[in-house]
Amino acid sequence: MSDVPTYRPGYEVVAEQLLAYIAEQGLRPGDRLPTEKGLAEILGTGRSVTREALKVLAAVGRVAVRKGAGIYVSVPSNPAADSQVGYFQPTDLAHVAMLFDHRRLVEAESARLAATLARPPLVRAIMAAAEASVAAHQDHAAFREQDRLFHDAVAEASANVFLQAAVTSLRDFKEQSDRLLFAGGLPGSLEVAAQQHVHIAEAIAAGDPDQARTAMVQHIDTTQSQFEERIRDRLKAAPQ
Repeated sequence: MSDVPTYRPGYEVVAEQLLAYIAEQGLRPGDRLPTEKGLAEILGTGRSVTREALKVLAAVGRVAVRKGAGIYVSVPSNPAADSQVGYFQPTDLAHVAMLFDHRRLVEAESARLAATLARPPLVRAIMAAAEASVAAHQDHAAFREQDRLFHDAVAEASANVFLQAAVTSLRDFKEQSDRLLFAGGLPGSLEVAAQQHVHIAEAIAAGDPDQARTAMVQHIDTTQSQFEERIRDRLKAAPQ
C-alpha cells in the first residue's frame, strides 16, 4: 500500500494525530486529556475539525467526552487489550496491514481447530450465521451482525479461549478503521464475503481442517484486497 496517495479528510488526519498524541504522552485509560481548545492548540488545528475528530474517536471507543467533566482516554471493555489499543492507529494503512496479518494467523487457526473439534450444535451455529450473512448481504448493518456471529462461532468452536478473545479484539480494531475510513460502512462486496463464509462453514462441517484453514485465509485475503481497492477508489475521487 505504499503507492497509495496520502489524502484524507481533515477530521481523519486530526483523529490520527490525537491518537499519536495519546501514545506519545503515555496516557492510559482513564487519564484526562486537555480541553478541545487545548488539543487544537497542541496539534495546531482548528477547533471545529478537532471537535469532529473527537466525535469520531468517541464513537469508536478511543476517547470519552463527559459533558461538564472533560475528555478522557477510554477504558477498554477488554482490559487485556489495553496495550494494543494504545498502539493501534486505525487510519494508518501500515497498521491496518498488520491487523490483516494478525487476522490471518488467528482466524485461520480458529477455523482449522473448529473443523477438528466443533460439536454439532456449534457447526449448526456456524452454518446458520454463514447462510444468514448471505441473506443479509444487501444490508450493511444486518451483515455486520451476522459477520460477527459467524466469526465468533468459528472462534468458539476452536475451543480455545485465547483465540476467542483475540478474534473479539481484532474485530474491535477493524471496526475502528471502518468507522474512520468508511464512515462505518464495509468495504468490498458483501455478497462475496458471505459466500466465503459458506465455504468456510462447509469445510468445518465436513471436518476438513486444511480446507477450513485455506478458506479462511482466502476470506481474509479477499477482505484486505477489497479494503485496499476501496481506499484507492476514494483517493481517486478526492478533490485535487
